[in-house]
Amino acid sequence: MLTKMETSLKNKRRYLNIDVLEAARRRISWTLDRFPKIYISFSGGKDSTIMLHLVMDEIVKRGRQAGVLFVDLEGQYKLTIDHIEHCYNLYREYSEPYWIALPLHLRNAVSQFEPHWICWEPDRESDWVRSLHPLSINDESYFPFFRHGMEFEEFVPEFGKWYGGDKLTACFVGIRTDESLNRWRTIVSGKKQCMEGKRWTTWCGANLWNIYPIYDWRTKDVWTYHAKHPAQPYNKLYDRMHQAGLSIHQMRICQPYGDDQRKGLWLFHVIEPETWARIVARVNGANQGALYAQESGNILGRLKITKPGGHTWESFAMLILESLPRKTQEHYKNKIAVFIKWWQDRGVEMNDDGPIEKGNPNWKRICKALLRNDYWCKGLSFSQHKSAAYEKYLKLMKRRRAEWNII
Repeated sequence: MLTKMETSLKNKRRYLNIDVLEAARRRISWTLDRFPKIYISFSGGKDSTIMLHLVMDEIVKRGRQAGVLFVDLEGQYKLTIDHIEHCYNLYREYSEPYWIALPLHLRNAVSQFEPHWICWEPDRESDWVRSLHPLSINDESYFPFFRHGMEFEEFVPEFGKWYGGDKLTACFVGIRTDESLNRWRTIVSGKKQCMEGKRWTTWCGANLWNIYPIYDWRTKDVWTYHAKHPAQPYNKLYDRMHQAGLSIHQMRICQPYGDDQRKGLWLFHVIEPETWARIVARVNGANQGALYAQESGNILGRLKITKPGGHTWESFAMLILESLPRKTQEHYKNKIAVFIKWWQDRGVEMNDDGPIEKGNPNWKRICKALLRNDYWCKGLSFSQHKSAAYEKYLKLMKRRRAEWNII
């Protein structure tokens, strides 16, 4: 395994004479010494599985109990569900199971006519990808904080606060900084509040703290661990992904219709054809997404894009907007108006052409966002709204666009 990697506030790596496995075990032990309430955020993926085993090793040793939270997003592989069930059974004497199958609001990046979908919709049981698991919590009144159609990102922290109550609570999260820049920032951020100066802890409000015990692991560390601990199960879906030609760095397990996840839609067809049939029928655009999500060009705005003859990038953007459903069109116009206004307030006018990277205000960049079906316009430096605030945002933007006279 690799040498442990620590991160200072200056974003520099400091190497210590200890491997990542021992470092993770020490972090878990440190956490259990300090927190009376513990739960594990478990997805069935390779990272959260490793973390589950490591935390439960210490839980069993101490004779304690830990909550195990799995948010079931419906559109998942049977192999993943089988693996999660296996893990719940393996640790049932030492865990409190929370298998969540509630109607959550999720992104559908493969359709502009249905840009979102709600998993486990009560009035669409015949369309569900799978039946409810016997352990599932499907009663919308079970949690006092739950609202029909909550965002996944809203549900998770609210669950943690509910689970912990008035006790100091640790949520173990299996992220690795090797996976993405955003995950690296989660660890090194100088703005967050840490416990006792530990960069792998983050305060989430009230009595809740996130703990990232395997943040410095590499992908090969995960599989080295499994090779040395064959008695602890891993998700056999990864074997099928390997057989399908994916490298260990390309393998992902998550809801299939998201902005990044749509690139892996085709795998359902190869790995679980029976699940694929239900995936296609569940939301608009799934088959089209599987066909074109990895193709370069205008269909899904991937890599190189081109404009039709006789058009500027601005006129092409207007053409795309006019082709969209009214509700989706208004959503994008709000985002574009804010984007243009932000640059105008700083004395910068929009160019028609130019680089599409951040810091370059131009209409080509807007076209890229529209073609990619980038609903939250992250490519224009926006972030996702909380569902409870979105309706207020729409009313506010209607007034502002009239004042600004933009789009």
